[in-house]
Amino acid sequence: MKVYVIRHGESENNRTERFTGWDDPHLTDRGREDAKKAAELLKNVRFDKIYVSDLCRAIETAETAIPGCYPERSSLLREIHVGELANKPLAALSDAQREHVFEHGYVDFGGESQEIFCNRVHQFKKGLESLDCENVAVFSHAGWLRRMLDVVLGARVSRKSVCCNNCAVAVFEYANSNWRLYSWINLS
Repeated sequence: MKVYVIRHGESENNRTERFTGWDDPHLTDRGREDAKKAAELLKNVRFDKIYVSDLCRAIETAETAIPGCYPERSSLLREIHVGELANKPLAALSDAQREHVFEHGYVDFGGESQEIFCNRVHQFKKGLESLDCENVAVFSHAGWLRRMLDVVLGARVSRKSVCCNNCAVAVFEYANSNWRLYSWINLS
């Protein structure tokens, strides 16, 4: 089975460089264009199942990238909860605070721990393993996609080491009870 994990298109908070987490901004015009690029990449793939985060930026991306789709919404696919940092500028955190958040999550700000977030990703991935499908689409968020990469590789990958543009498409393959990264495509 191939699992296509697609990051949502540019949201208003991406454009203004603000924390988002569980906040629910819509796509910008550029975000809709991002999703159209994903549509071009995905147009020849027949998906047996389509899943989407229950946040509107992911839903709008799915509806644009796969017109006429009826994806199954899941809160397990949400971005990590950033608590009171939602809508605050990314520059609000020092480098030391960013490192702490990378290791431990946003508990100090009323958000999710990395452990809880990782458990959500694991839970969703485990559900995928029971499917009898050839191709599955998953529309989610940068943090979720990066965490899925960590889980599949079995190691924490520095955010600085992986470029994850809006509408990046990571293709994971599940076969013989093993996961692997099949490809990673940044569309812009």
